[in-house]
Amino acid sequence: MGPGITPGGDDPPVSPGGFAEEVDILGSGGPRIGADEWVARQGQRGEQLDTVLNQLGKRVGWWPRLAIAGAVGALLPVAGMGGFQLQVGIDSLVFALLAIGLNVVVGWAGALDLGYVAFFGVGAYGFALVSSAQVGIHIPAYLSAPGVMAAAALLGVVVGLPSGRLVGDYLAIITLFFGEAFVEFTNNVRPDIFGGANGIPALDPLKGFGIQLTSNTSYYYLLIVVVVLVMSVLRLLEHSRTGRAWRAVREDPLAAEAMTIPVHRLRLYAFAAGAAIAALAGEIFAAQQISVFPTNFDTPVLILVYAGLILGGTGSLAGALVGMLVVEITYDGLLRSPVEARYVFYGVIVVTLLARLRPWRRLLLVCAATAALGAAAWACGHAAGFPGNPVVAGNWGFVLLIVALIGLVQASVTQRTYLIPPVLVLAAFVWENRLVTEPSITRQLMIGAILIVMMIARPQGLLGSRRVEVSE
Repeated sequence: MGPGITPGGDDPPVSPGGFAEEVDILGSGGPRIGADEWVARQGQRGEQLDTVLNQLGKRVGWWPRLAIAGAVGALLPVAGMGGFQLQVGIDSLVFALLAIGLNVVVGWAGALDLGYVAFFGVGAYGFALVSSAQVGIHIPAYLSAPGVMAAAALLGVVVGLPSGRLVGDYLAIITLFFGEAFVEFTNNVRPDIFGGANGIPALDPLKGFGIQLTSNTSYYYLLIVVVVLVMSVLRLLEHSRTGRAWRAVREDPLAAEAMTIPVHRLRLYAFAAGAAIAALAGEIFAAQQISVFPTNFDTPVLILVYAGLILGGTGSLAGALVGMLVVEITYDGLLRSPVEARYVFYGVIVVTLLARLRPWRRLLLVCAATAALGAAAWACGHAAGFPGNPVVAGNWGFVLLIVALIGLVQASVTQRTYLIPPVLVLAAFVWENRLVTEPSITRQLMIGAILIVMMIARPQGLLGSRRVEVSE
C-alpha cells in the first residue's frame, strides 16, 4: 500500500489549504504516513513570526505604520542624532530608495537585474552634468530632476528589451554587463565631460522655489519625505492591475502569458519604474555629496543593495525598507568601530544559538562547554605566550575556521553539540586577533554571515511572505 492510500480506496482527507492530510495509522501521536515530523515542527517555528506580524498588520494598517515610521525618522535629529550618525542616516535612506526601486524589478516582476546600480549612477551623473560648472549648465533641480528620471526610465526600457527573449541567468549576465560598462564609460570616456577617475566636483545644491538645501539635516528631511512619497505611490501601484500582473509574471510567466497578460511589456514597465527611482536616489546622493565618482556605483554597492532586499524580504515594500536600513546601519555605522562591531559579532552568535539550539538543556550544555573551553584556552595561551604574531595566527585560524564551519554543517545533530563549543572559541580567537583589525574585510564578512543565518532560519526574509505551492 503506497503512501497516502487508505484501505478501501478512499482518498485521504483534504485540508482547507488544498493539501492532503497525513494518515495516522496508530491513532493520535503515532507515526504519520507521508509526513516528516521534524520538518513539520520546523515549519511551525518559522510560522510563529509570521503569525505575530499578521496580527500586528491587522491591528495597525499599512498606512498608519508608514506614517508612524516617517514620524519616528523625522524625530531622530530632534532627539540628538547629528554628525556622523546623521550622515549614516542619509546614506541609509538613499540605499533604502535603491532597495525599494530594485524590489519593483526583482521582487514584483521577477527579473534579475544585476546592472541596477548603473541607473543610480545615471541619476547622479545626469544631475552633475546639468547642475555644475563641468559643462557650464546650471538648471534648477525642480527642472533637472524630472528630466534625468525620465531619461533613466527610457534607458531602463532599453536595458530591459532583452527580457523578451532572455530570462534568469542570461538576463542577469546582460544587465551585469551594462552595470560594468557604465563604470568603465565614466572612467575612460571623455574625461573633460565625465571627469574620469577624478569625478565631477563642486555640484550645485538642490534648490528651487526659493528653497536651497545646504545642510545635512535638510537633506535628511528631504529623504524622509521622498521615501514616504515613493512608498505611497508604489503601495497604490502594488494593488493595481499592473501590480497584480507583475506578481503573476513573477510566479509563472508562461501561465501569465497564457492568460493574455503582456509579459514583456510589464517587465519593461518594471525596468523603467526601478530605473527612475534609482535615478532619483542618485540625484539626491550627488547633491548631498557635492561630487560624484565612478567608484560610487561599482559592484560592491549593488551587492549591498541586494543584501538589504534579501534580508528584508523580496517582494515586500516594508521589507525592502527595513532590510536596507538594517544592512546599511550595520555596515556603515556599527561595524566601523571595533567596540560596536564586537557587540554585533557576539550578538549574532547569541541570537543564533537561542533561535536554533533545542531543547534548552542542549543550549545550556553548549554554553557551559564553550565558556569552560574558552577559559582553558585563554589560560594555556597566556601561560605559553601565544600567539607570538597575532596576524599570522589569525590568518591560520581563519582558514581553520572555514574548514571547521564546513564540517559543522555536514555533521549530525549529536555531533554538532560537541563541535559547536570549539568552533565558537576558534571564531572568537580569529575575531579578536585578526578580523577586528581589518574593518573593511570584516564588514563584508559580517554582512555575509548575517545573510547566511537569515536564509537558513527564514528564507523569505524578515517581512517577506512564505511561498507555498499547492498541488492536487
